Amino acid sequence: MRLYLSSYRLGDTPGDLVTLMRGGTRALIVANALDAIPAERREAYRANVYDPVAEFARLGIAAELIDLRLAGTPAQLRARLETSDLVWVMGGNSFVLRRAMRMSGFEKVIVELLAADALVYGGFSAGAVVATPTLRGIELMDDPYGIPRGYDPEIVWDGLNLVDFSIVPHFESDHPESALAKATALRLERLGLAHRTLRDGQAIVVDGQDVRFLGGSNDEAA
Repeated sequence: MRLYLSSYRLGDTPGDLVTLMRGGTRALIVANALDAIPAERREAYRANVYDPVAEFARLGIAAELIDLRLAGTPAQLRARLETSDLVWVMGGNSFVLRRAMRMSGFEKVIVELLAADALVYGGFSAGAVVATPTLRGIELMDDPYGIPRGYDPEIVWDGLNLVDFSIVPHFESDHPESALAKATALRLERLGLAHRTLRDGQAIVVDGQDVRFLGGSNDEAA
């Protein structure tokens, strides 16, 4: 299994992600964590602030967006993912993203593909959070009750369980959610849940049994 879990965007060492892809040059970008934001605001942000497709292009990676709501059956989604070397999961609301993963069947398909080492799972902020065993504590950073149109109202508290610890992004960073990240880390400590904090720029890389913290690790398992 190969994972690249970042606090913010590609982090300070995007070359490590490229290396993890082992020569692969195709990526699919999942942006469903942003589905509660109006489309015109999302487009303005992409055009004026941050375009992940352009960022990947600068690394020699051809990326395109995939909307889990429109991906068809789990079999069709799997076929689409099998054409890619990386699935990159954007930040936003972790609970909205997790709902999209369950409703589309992504949660099962990605686990199977990662077990077969068919592609890399990468993501930042919410995209990293959902890779963990549980979203408990993350409700301090993300609203679990904000439900975009067409989404199942049931909250999905369990993560994809790709790593065995929770992840708190934006810790001690120049980010609007930094104070909430600190409160979240304290909540996880009180709950007795193993967790790691990530400052913006940092990332966790998993390659088989090898787990590395790029930029230095922060909190150990509580």
